[in-house]
Amino acid sequence: MRFYGLTLAASVIVLGACGGEKKAADSTAATTNPAATDTTATAAAAAPAAGAMAMAPITGKTWEIKMVGDDKGYRFEPANLTIKVGDGVKFEMETGGPHNLAFDMATVPADVKAQMMANMPNQETGEMSSKMMMTKDEAVVVSFAKVKPGKYAFHCTPHLAMGMKGEITVQ
Repeated sequence: MRFYGLTLAASVIVLGACGGEKKAADSTAATTNPAATDTTATAAAAAPAAGAMAMAPITGKTWEIKMVGDDKGYRFEPANLTIKVGDGVKFEMETGGPHNLAFDMATVPADVKAQMMANMPNQETGEMSSKMMMTKDEAVVVSFAKVKPGKYAFHCTPHLAMGMKGEITVQ
């Protein structure tokens, strides 16, 4: 019985620490359909600070990758995707969170790193790493505009040890 009480107390603390994430979720609503946004509003919102690189808007197709955790394991669906320069990828929380999106820095060429960072909104947990997504349908959209062709490996930080990783090939 003492174990259940400690478990309940720990759960309350963890859930309390996760409160306030709603504000971050609201900020992604405008980015979930970048093709439908007003270009002047997008340009103004993407205006960089002095010396920073500007986010390059998606000029091609927006692809979707689901973040899943269930009885089959933790995974991205699809885990591997081939896109074109200018396309975008929407990473959407489906089940089994929290999830995030983090690019493996070793796979991002040095001359592309600044543009990739500018093209990835809501970086909260570190360099080339998105915010933690806690609820179904939360998403982050990454633009691959002005990114040179190559293979870009990514993973979910909390579930990396469980094999939740993938790769985007940009042509």
